[in-house]
Amino acid sequence: MNRLYNEKSAYLRHSASQKIDWYPWCDEAFERAKQEDKPVFLSSGGIWCHWCHVMAKECFEEEEIVNLLNENFINIKIDRDERPDIDRRYQQAVVAMGFGGGWPLSVFLTPDKKPFFGGTYFPPEDGHGRPSFRKVLKEVSNYYKSKREEISEFTDRLIEFMKPKPLSQGEIQESLIEEGLKNILCEYDSQDGGFGRSPKFHMSGAVQFLINRYFFNRSESIGYAVKKTLESMAKGGLHDQLEGGFHRYSTDRAWIIPHFEKMADDNAWLLRNYIEAYRLFGDEYFKEVAEGIINFLKKVLSDPEGGFYASQDADVTPDDEGGYFTWSAKDFKEILTDDEYKVISMHFLNERGSMHHDESKKVLFVAMEAEDISRKIGVDIKTVKEIINFAKGKLLSARKRRQIPFIDSTFYTSLNGMAISAFLHAYRILKDPWLKDFSLKSLGRIMSINFNKNVLFHSEGVRAVLDDYIYMVEAFISAYEVTGEVSYLERADELMEICISKLWDQDDGGFFDSENTVLEIRLKSIEDIPHPSANSISIIQMLKLYHMTKKDKYYEYAEKALKIFSLKAKDIGILSGYYFCAMDAYHNMLSLTLDAIKGSELVETALSSFRPYTSMVYPVKEVSSNGSHPVNKVPSADKGSVTPCIRGVCMEPINNPVSLRDFLERKQERR
Repeated sequence: MNRLYNEKSAYLRHSASQKIDWYPWCDEAFERAKQEDKPVFLSSGGIWCHWCHVMAKECFEEEEIVNLLNENFINIKIDRDERPDIDRRYQQAVVAMGFGGGWPLSVFLTPDKKPFFGGTYFPPEDGHGRPSFRKVLKEVSNYYKSKREEISEFTDRLIEFMKPKPLSQGEIQESLIEEGLKNILCEYDSQDGGFGRSPKFHMSGAVQFLINRYFFNRSESIGYAVKKTLESMAKGGLHDQLEGGFHRYSTDRAWIIPHFEKMADDNAWLLRNYIEAYRLFGDEYFKEVAEGIINFLKKVLSDPEGGFYASQDADVTPDDEGGYFTWSAKDFKEILTDDEYKVISMHFLNERGSMHHDESKKVLFVAMEAEDISRKIGVDIKTVKEIINFAKGKLLSARKRRQIPFIDSTFYTSLNGMAISAFLHAYRILKDPWLKDFSLKSLGRIMSINFNKNVLFHSEGVRAVLDDYIYMVEAFISAYEVTGEVSYLERADELMEICISKLWDQDDGGFFDSENTVLEIRLKSIEDIPHPSANSISIIQMLKLYHMTKKDKYYEYAEKALKIFSLKAKDIGILSGYYFCAMDAYHNMLSLTLDAIKGSELVETALSSFRPYTSMVYPVKEVSSNGSHPVNKVPSADKGSVTPCIRGVCMEPINNPVSLRDFLERKQERR
């Protein structure tokens, strides 16, 4: 066993039995590197990562490579989920070197943590255009011993290059909303939905922006792009056709062959996309997909006592990529009747789903619709759908008898914030009380574990990063909007205050990603990579807090953030999809003052109606029994009305649920 044996991270513990003298990220490792005058080898990856497992098996268990690492390097391994702040900086370093980023990340550092060479996956032998890892180790070791001055000059130049350049402040302009829309639609793939060609990510921030824009302008082209994207993803192999939920990304343009890991953050955001698309378009298929995501998160990535897990691994073994999720015709025939096989093989099995390492194994995707199968075999559509649903149940039961890929049960604060907010969004539309109850229970549990003495943690022993603060603020605001309980609003306000004090850029505005100053670099970004940027999310939450708390400073912070990122957002197009939501929210946020009884038809109508960028405010009054007790906030008297306000103008109170729904579901924007 090496030093990783007692680490909290499952990914690090997974390497504890390797003969490599691994350290976790710690000062001790770098001190030893200085004392022994050796370079540091840093390996970053995730427990869900297929190629991390491949490199571990091929290289980290090979005797010559192990000896080279132990004799010539001080070796450090990090979990990119546990330490996103460290991983992000060294990813940028490898990209700056011209080698591309990704996982596993393999970086060579000086004892003072400066990167001088790196890459991602290295094979044990030369191949696929990559040098063998043993060759890399020998060359890097020799280079470090013989070219120290050259390395010093290179690392200084590299770090100077990596330091973020000051952002030029732009303006808050409504025209930027349309400009962002145009840039995103330019990257839309009209053939297969989504954006770009391959690999393809979900890009939930951009999808959400299009959903919200469609609400306001009812543009047929936007509506088509949203529906085509969501349908294509859901019918592809990217979507787990048997259990629900989505894999991390597609390796091909048509969403058929995925990378098989299933991540909590991806599924939380896709749940929001699908449930709000269902509410907007009324398409039952989107509701079915959303319910499938909920079912997956409930049964696979959550603890019954509250809290969401981080991920499900792509593989059981690196020798059989996606083996748990893929099927052969032989597998089908062993499980299904002849009639079931006839229908389900047409529906799901197709050569386009063949795996590269074993073409008999197929990724399931909707290769033929039920209606087409009905016409082809002369069986009525109702019967065909019944056969498909029954056969899917049998296949899922059989799959669960296979060895299940590893589930990382770590409670990361940021991921829980995302999932809790998504579940509360879904509750407002589906009205399933379990969604609300589990969300609130999870919120309490995560804070009891990861918030201690006014300090928020990302996970056990790891200080919070920006994503943790902002996504938990959003979760508390979502809980307040659903329940009307002022304690949730107070906690959101408290966390945002702490976040501002620790991470706000006092000079230019916007939030830094962490308190960590590895390489003396503080990062401040707006990119959705791939889930929406915490800076973009923060703008919307600060606008909501302004309406809810009446604190002008939140409005001012939101304006500063919009200005400092506006020029950057224009430059990076689709990667700033959720920033355009924030700009949209600034101009079109609707505040609803709910002077009505919680749970009343009027309040429930406000909650269940889909109107982007709506802030729910429950008026309170302050009461105190005597001077020695603190002031308590309690709901004010029920007036049986809802008062809408937008852009500083309030309208007549609405006291009829039908009138309120009609008002909310028509556009109220300036344009």
